[in-house]
Amino acid sequence: MILLWGLGDTVTTAVAGKLLEDDRGFVFVDQRLYASTDLHAISDGQTRVELMIDGTLVDMDEVAAAFIRPYDASRLPSEGLSRGESHARRCNSILWAWADVTAALVLNRPSAMAGCSSKLLQFAQILRSGFAVPETLVTTDPAEAEVFWMRHKSLVYKSMSGVRSVVCAMTKAHRLRLADLRNCPTQFQEYVPGRDYRVHIVDAELFCCEVVSDSVDYRYAGKSEKSVEIRWARLPDPVADQCLALATAMQLPLAGIDLRHTPDGRWYCFETNPSPAFTYYDRDAQQPIATAVARLLARPT
Repeated sequence: MILLWGLGDTVTTAVAGKLLEDDRGFVFVDQRLYASTDLHAISDGQTRVELMIDGTLVDMDEVAAAFIRPYDASRLPSEGLSRGESHARRCNSILWAWADVTAALVLNRPSAMAGCSSKLLQFAQILRSGFAVPETLVTTDPAEAEVFWMRHKSLVYKSMSGVRSVVCAMTKAHRLRLADLRNCPTQFQEYVPGRDYRVHIVDAELFCCEVVSDSVDYRYAGKSEKSVEIRWARLPDPVADQCLALATAMQLPLAGIDLRHTPDGRWYCFETNPSPAFTYYDRDAQQPIATAVARLLARPT
């Protein structure tokens, strides 16, 4: 049995569609429908989980693979909270714990994804993989930030939060706001020129896109009326091997890796995403990432 868990976003829907195309059955725990969902952790010699959806009992011991993209209970749509936020939180916490200890294949285990919430821990893992990383400063000290800025001349900054944030270029106008750092740790990085690449790892398969954009953060190019083009690309074999090794070291069977290739031939790695929204790249570069995910979930154990 295959379990899908989340809100039914475009990524989960794409994987579900591929499973249906191959006549693979699955159970979908829809966070919007927690009102008709019950979860219980039962200890009767060994701990097990009972899942009830619309009155139908699901034997969690029969789950061989799971694809999870859950949202925090407090951020769920109102219908998902119709039995109260405490019920939604309980459902989330039980499934979250189950996903970490089950013998089933899980894309990805919560304990592995948790390591990605710390940008500094990620950097240490990326460095061990052999990739270059931009020189980085995390600080709440305005004077320290100004010295770093003067040394590099060209910087970008981003939130230290594990929540997705926009990467912005530093400008002279930001100097007036450096005092605000005292209230919020911020990550500054030297600006690295070059061409962006997005790599998706699905077990031992690798899918690479080249990103052509005049935006500092191409994910938000449309908001600043900048251009972006996503197209299929091939990595040099040594770089591809590094990506596969990085995902393996981070225990992520599914990962999105952000790279930049500089004019002088160096490869920088900025980040590894443990829950990538790959349909954007799947669609624009015509890469079968959802198909590969569905195939991995359906693979006999």
